[in-house]
Amino acid sequence: MTRHYRIRHAFPGLLAIVVSSAILAGAAAGANDIFIPVLVYRTGPFASSGIPVANGLVDYYMLVNQREGGINGVKLSWEECEFQYDTTKGVECYERLKTRGAALVFPISTGVTYRLVPTAPIDRIPVTQFGAGMAAAADGRWFPWVFNFPATYWSQASAMIEYIGRREGGLDKLKGKKVAHVFLSSPYGKEANPTLDALARRVGFQLTLLAVNPPGREQKTTWAQVRRLNPDWIYMSGWGVMNQVAIKEAAAIGYPMDHLIGNWWSASEGDVILAGPVANGYIGAASHAPGIFKVHQDILQFVYDKGHGAGKREAVGEVLYNRGLVSAMYEVEAIRTAMSKYGNRPPTGEQVRWGLEHLRLDEKRLAELGMKGFVHPLTVTCKDHEGSGPVLFQQWDGTKWKVVSDWIPTMQAVLRPMIEAAAAEEGRKLGYTMRDCSKEP
Repeated sequence: MTRHYRIRHAFPGLLAIVVSSAILAGAAAGANDIFIPVLVYRTGPFASSGIPVANGLVDYYMLVNQREGGINGVKLSWEECEFQYDTTKGVECYERLKTRGAALVFPISTGVTYRLVPTAPIDRIPVTQFGAGMAAAADGRWFPWVFNFPATYWSQASAMIEYIGRREGGLDKLKGKKVAHVFLSSPYGKEANPTLDALARRVGFQLTLLAVNPPGREQKTTWAQVRRLNPDWIYMSGWGVMNQVAIKEAAAIGYPMDHLIGNWWSASEGDVILAGPVANGYIGAASHAPGIFKVHQDILQFVYDKGHGAGKREAVGEVLYNRGLVSAMYEVEAIRTAMSKYGNRPPTGEQVRWGLEHLRLDEKRLAELGMKGFVHPLTVTCKDHEGSGPVLFQQWDGTKWKVVSDWIPTMQAVLRPMIEAAAAEEGRKLGYTMRDCSKEP
């Protein structure tokens, strides 16, 4: 059964004072359960994006418990902590919930992820940042406790450049073209900038970076700059309310929707439906296909038909719901992989880390999970915590998202040296040494 209760939060400072309260919900925990903390933002300016991701996560956990009796018979338990996409509150949620014996944590926030990276080796709890977070952590030799598969923001941006290159008739046709990056001025929004800058120099397009102050409700100045610049293409790294406002502002200046491309946190139903008909033709990146698959049918049967659904039945299958669902599947399969070595009992964070580094999802396994055609196969290794997965592009037709590309490969020949250099630099700042993956079990 789902339970709800309130607790008070105390945050550190010169004076420890009570500053807010949060609603937590979860599955009742047993002493022998696998516990997963769930950091959420169901309220605040980014709630329209946070709610579906959280629902997809917990619905998949419930599916595993209801359909399979847990992972290899070991039940999952979880607890939500509301942090309103506020980094300080998110870290406080983690600090409190980690004491429950967390198997791993998925912060759903690049800001929180950055704060947890230095503590992960101390807490010995893996930090998963699926398709998000610090790109440098893709080099597992320097960051053994941080995972960002199926692709980093750097890889995603490179796939976008490859995609628009194909639209123009080849990468060489981008020389001299104007590309703007409209991004939320936050650690998340800024992540793609190093890749775009490097590719601008390599390919020859003119890059303009346009920051939007959080939460992004006011963008008149930004889009006045866009109108003067008149870029050939716009890439957007937005979140929550910023996305719908940007789409409306782009339409107001007459910018063609099929040349405005959002990253995979900027292309959900909440972004386009709230923007209205002007969003028709808008394009977004994706790490999985849109729509309903066998796994969704199982969720409806085993979760919603039994009254355990986290959200509205009709929202099952929406883009960000699917993002949460796929993220939960990655977590579950990593835990299952850990159990294959350490036995069918709740694994420690260190054992889950081994499972994450040995995660293999081929077509056969994806079919068994009801995800054939939904998610691309994935292999994670000690050295490669990203998996270097390809990227899909989808377009909004006014009623649904439609896939408009094949799986676009990322530019690893360009990016991997950048990642390794950044990993070495950031790792040394933290006092890390590079491990030898050939000596790992």
